[in-house]
Amino acid sequence: MAMIETINLTKKYGDLVALDNLNLVVEEGACLGFIGPNGAGKTTTIKILATLLKPTWGEARIDGNVVGYQNHLIRPVMGYVPDFLGAYEDMLVLEYLEFFAACYGIHGKRRMKVVGDVLDLTELGYKAKSEVNGLSRGMQQRLSVARVLLHDPKVLLMDEPASGLDPRARIEIRELLKELRRMGKTIIISSHILHELAELCNAVAIVEKGQLLFNGTVAEIMRRAGTGRLVHITLDDRHEEAARMLAEVKGIERVDVNSPEGKPRIDVMLDPEHGLPVSELPSRLIAQGFRVETIQHEQVNLETAFMRLTKGIVS
Repeated sequence: MAMIETINLTKKYGDLVALDNLNLVVEEGACLGFIGPNGAGKTTTIKILATLLKPTWGEARIDGNVVGYQNHLIRPVMGYVPDFLGAYEDMLVLEYLEFFAACYGIHGKRRMKVVGDVLDLTELGYKAKSEVNGLSRGMQQRLSVARVLLHDPKVLLMDEPASGLDPRARIEIRELLKELRRMGKTIIISSHILHELAELCNAVAIVEKGQLLFNGTVAEIMRRAGTGRLVHITLDDRHEEAARMLAEVKGIERVDVNSPEGKPRIDVMLDPEHGLPVSELPSRLIAQGFRVETIQHEQVNLETAFMRLTKGIVS
């Protein structure tokens, strides 16, 4: 079942097209990594889903309800985490959460329990009497997540939750997001930290210039980008000649000669459908009289797939 769906979603600011007929589907319980270059339309999409922006045309649905027409049904089941926390000056963490709990209609003893529960979940209990503005950036992000969990929403929309965080704070936010996923929340995370998204998410959507390039699982994006094993080979000389020879080998998808750190290197992308063994490469080179210095292979990751798709190699 689709928990989030957009149908030809378009947003224009004058002549600028921020979103161009975006058709996105997020299944219930999925954790979607929403990625793209700066200005691709990620924040615009999230703000429309959060009922903070109206689309120029097209439609967005959350839990079957149409954004803009049934916002009163959407907001109780949705939580939005912006990239920066906003709070009144001198407000304490406990006051901040109690204020928003009251806004959600949570009162009395139930409010005390709910606030205590989200403080425990986000491990902010020891900061309950601290001023919000005095918290570190990482603590503020955790507080922002705590705020949207007060009414136990089905859907979480998170815009760059790890932006500007130090490594320790990023790890803490990542572990919190894993726990939310285990709780069955449907989550959209916009982020540039792709290796962490690959660990967190079971689905990925890539946008560029307001258009959807890809929407599917991490495994599917690897296949779509034509990614298999990437092999790095260095020779004592004749790199260009060796690259031309390897380019003719069946089972090799692409061959490039690069010079990282000023030293020539042959980068060979193997066709994942063919299954050519890596050991075949040095054997062929040696048979043709090339002297191999080093050979190293690696599994292509989400970052590589993202770069290939957004460069238009596959679209």
